[in-house]
Amino acid sequence: MKTVLITGASSGIGRATALRLAREGHHVVLGARREDRLTALAKEIHDAGGTADVYRLDVTDRADVAGFADAAVEAHGRLDVFVANAGVMPLSRLDSLLVDEWDRMIDVNVRGLLHGIAAALPHFRRQGSGHFVTLASTGAHEVVPTAAVYCGTKYAARAITEGLRQEAEPGIRVTTVSPGVTESELADSITDPGAKAAMAGYRAVTLPPDAIAAAISYAIGQPEGVDVNEIVVRPTAQR
Repeated sequence: MKTVLITGASSGIGRATALRLAREGHHVVLGARREDRLTALAKEIHDAGGTADVYRLDVTDRADVAGFADAAVEAHGRLDVFVANAGVMPLSRLDSLLVDEWDRMIDVNVRGLLHGIAAALPHFRRQGSGHFVTLASTGAHEVVPTAAVYCGTKYAARAITEGLRQEAEPGIRVTTVSPGVTESELADSITDPGAKAAMAGYRAVTLPPDAIAAAISYAIGQPEGVDVNEIVVRPTAQR
């Protein structure tokens, strides 16, 4: 059994990952801002025979993320896996000048990831082992109209995670998972009418979030000497 911390665990890929990993016998620590959803998710996990803790978490707050990791180690003795899943995606054209939304993406998708690394890495180094999993996107591999800032944050997430992989000492594993179009609440934050309309068509075919959870499970389930560095998962129809 591993102790697995998951940010953005209240919905979508984070929620699916918590359910799958708990079902596989891991202890999951659920982090997100919507504590009521986390509590309901923890109950669902407990009712199915699994174990879960709830931690109200804002990934843009560095001290909050450090406390998330420290509390898990204090309660369970170690931190085995940190899944940096929290993300936002309010797409818009650059000429819409929705600067506040750009800032929010940078704060959550980039700074939130860095806060996770800063929180988990000292524990991994002390233990001599650990696994950091970043949820990037196929937007970390290509740029499309309305997604310039979002893709920029995901290119950054992929680059930062690859840097962590190269710098991390032996025993610490690092994985980037890049989902394609997946059922989630991400598109709900889009306020730009043109981007919202385009996304409706783009999401005509989607993956269930458990498909991404399965990829995460695969990566963390490998023998200690095996480091799965990158996984890209798309719907078969996505090009």
